[in-house]
Amino acid sequence: MANSNKHKLETRLIHAGVEPDPTTGAIMTPIYQTSTYVQAAPGDHKGYEYARTQNPTRTALQNALASIENGQYGLCFGSGMAATDAVAKLLLPGDEVIVSNDLYGGTYRIFTKVFANYGIKFHFIPMDDAQNIRNYISDKTKMVWVETPTNPLLNVIDIEACAQISKEHNLLLVVDNTFASPYLQNPLDWGADIVLHSATKYLGGHSDVVHGALIMKDVALEERLRFIQNSCGAVPGPHDCWLVLRGIKTLHVRMQRHSENGKAIAEYLRAHPKVARVLWVGFEDHPNHEVARKQMRGYGGMISFVLKDDNIEAALAVLSKTQLFSLAESLGGVESLIGHPATMTHGSIPREERIKNGLSDSLIRLSVGIEDVNDLIEDLAQAIG
Repeated sequence: MANSNKHKLETRLIHAGVEPDPTTGAIMTPIYQTSTYVQAAPGDHKGYEYARTQNPTRTALQNALASIENGQYGLCFGSGMAATDAVAKLLLPGDEVIVSNDLYGGTYRIFTKVFANYGIKFHFIPMDDAQNIRNYISDKTKMVWVETPTNPLLNVIDIEACAQISKEHNLLLVVDNTFASPYLQNPLDWGADIVLHSATKYLGGHSDVVHGALIMKDVALEERLRFIQNSCGAVPGPHDCWLVLRGIKTLHVRMQRHSENGKAIAEYLRAHPKVARVLWVGFEDHPNHEVARKQMRGYGGMISFVLKDDNIEAALAVLSKTQLFSLAESLGGVESLIGHPATMTHGSIPREERIKNGLSDSLIRLSVGIEDVNDLIEDLAQAIG
């Protein structure tokens, strides 16, 4: 169970799930680097028997994650994809899932190349109007899967509207909240059943851990997913859990700076004579901005843009010239990253699908870090020319 949610989020980010070590009084949760636990007698294991099943460091993190997402239960996994895999294992052959059509390439890959082989059907559809979901619901539909904001086009999807439709048809609503983080958005508050995070990103925040998480309110759902977590074994080690615990303590101050820097850089790029289009949730004319204003507390540091010279060579030239923006996969770290989704994070999606969904070969994605924003702008200025 999570700690009490009576305190403000900024306080819970520091204290939720954390208790002084009972042996030493250590204020930081220890790294319980053990594979098994001594039992006084068979079955007398004080809640801990084998580290795949439970670990005290992981327990502290799971409780903290549940609290900061306004849930009741948290479950941790060895990666965001392991968390995705666990949710997909709730499904049976013949089941169908409705999925937002702009999403992380790894999610598309596991759905189409792994779970589709087991007779599960996925409908990838635009969800800018949530009512479009109704057109794909059948008696075989069991789940709706949403990213918002989406990766990498920053599309905003109305979680509350998706939840209403899902509940009408007894469907599970899963929301990937990686781009927003719990500081900017809490999907459970808007009716989602499961919140998913690649904790590798903003939750860890320092590009030094690979981790995944699921948060929910329903005890029966938690029991099903905890059974999968334990049975399939894609669990994180205690040191990885400790790194995420450390990371979330500064999530609020980092997200504030990510958002401030993101706003400044989005405005700079929009005014640049060589930039044709800038995608950032905070622009008032961004599609579904009014939905973002309703369900988010800020707009973050994820930005995508396209040059007026709209070809892959021009985009790659920019990527080769940045000095502070490092060319790398991933996002959400304290350092700024620049990437080319078509060949990197979304390379597993067929080109015709990417183009149809609006992801061009020349799109550049930025994960804006917490460096001095003027230095970041100067770096982009010299790279774009």
